[in-house]
Amino acid sequence: MAADPASVEVDLVIVGGGLVGASLALALAPLQLRIAVVEAVEPAAAGQHPSFDERTTALANGSVRVFQMLGVWPDIQREATPIRRIHVSEQGRFGTATIDASEQGLESLGSVVPNRVMGEALWARLAQQPQVRVFAPAVAEGSAVDGDRRTVTVRLGNDAGTLQLRARLVVAADGARSLLREQAGIGAEHIQYGQTAMIATATSQRFHEHVAYERFTTEGPIAVLPLSQARCGIVWTREPQAAERLMALTDGEFIAEFQAAFGFRLGRFLRVSPRQAYPLSLSRAESHVTDRMVVVGNAAQGLHPIAGQGFNLGLRDAAALAEVISDAIAEGRTDVGQAVLLDDYARWRQQDSGRIVAFTDGLVRLYSMPLATVRGLRSAALLAFDAFPPAKAAMARLSVGAAGRVPRLARGVRLRGSTP
Repeated sequence: MAADPASVEVDLVIVGGGLVGASLALALAPLQLRIAVVEAVEPAAAGQHPSFDERTTALANGSVRVFQMLGVWPDIQREATPIRRIHVSEQGRFGTATIDASEQGLESLGSVVPNRVMGEALWARLAQQPQVRVFAPAVAEGSAVDGDRRTVTVRLGNDAGTLQLRARLVVAADGARSLLREQAGIGAEHIQYGQTAMIATATSQRFHEHVAYERFTTEGPIAVLPLSQARCGIVWTREPQAAERLMALTDGEFIAEFQAAFGFRLGRFLRVSPRQAYPLSLSRAESHVTDRMVVVGNAAQGLHPIAGQGFNLGLRDAAALAEVISDAIAEGRTDVGQAVLLDDYARWRQQDSGRIVAFTDGLVRLYSMPLATVRGLRSAALLAFDAFPPAKAAMARLSVGAAGRVPRLARGVRLRGSTP
């Protein structure tokens, strides 16, 4: 007869050590909770983690403040590039709009950072937290509620057997196709946009001047983001067949077609890095919580990159959950998986997530309509937006992560009950 799998008792289990899961573990570490992180990739091989590749992320200022409070921003800032202006245009139309940080009384509208840099900084910091125990490589195979605990069954890598992690609360941070979420009975909606994002780094004749460009074309949106060393990150969205053709081109041929679509605001593009391609979709969990479980990050919602809101929203999931837990502990409620706590979290995230998902999805659909009348209205709307300061201020607040209820960490305020 096989021996029963080993059992470990903790306060909280985080399944998924990507950018959001690792951030949550660091946010909770000062609360002196016993935390387990289950991750499929060994920390020493963090460069192989699918979340820690050479893609870049536009961090809202609120996200920057979260990283400052987690103590990782100094390691990230070395390769971060501030966004001081956002320029929006539509190919072949007269309407444009800009949001300038200085006009909004801000130093920047956010920063662009390689995912690899964020991942390395987070995992280096996690290694310094004695109350955070990492199981990697390891895969969570499912979970079940057992009284006032939820037990996660973990398959350890390197044929090390199976482990049972018993916790007051389990957090599913294991991606859009979250096995843990699905196994716990939380359904999710998945909508394919029929678009593929091609991602690369490029150099151009002119310095980007810390401007982020969003350009809408009849074939799909283009984003050009400022990077360090005078480089630019490009995200070019096309329908899958066109993207397949473009991915097969030589660098010179690819640059020529990209130049024709984007224009010459940065002069000529001179070089482009190896390209990566990713299918785009919207995913949305039916609920943020179930019995002694919370879903965060892409397990809760996965967005089109058109407005650069996906990771920022996921990081707010982590900051909000950490705040709800810290408030409960400060008030003497030590059961971090109790229903009243999870209900508070769910109400907060449903409001924030609902607003951002609706905004992003609406933008995708608006700029997917080819009708001439609609295109004319879009151009007129861009002109009107550019001339209406309150609308620009509202958009600036959204871009920096300052709309709605903002978590303490995103405001640069320590959690209640946390140790320095």
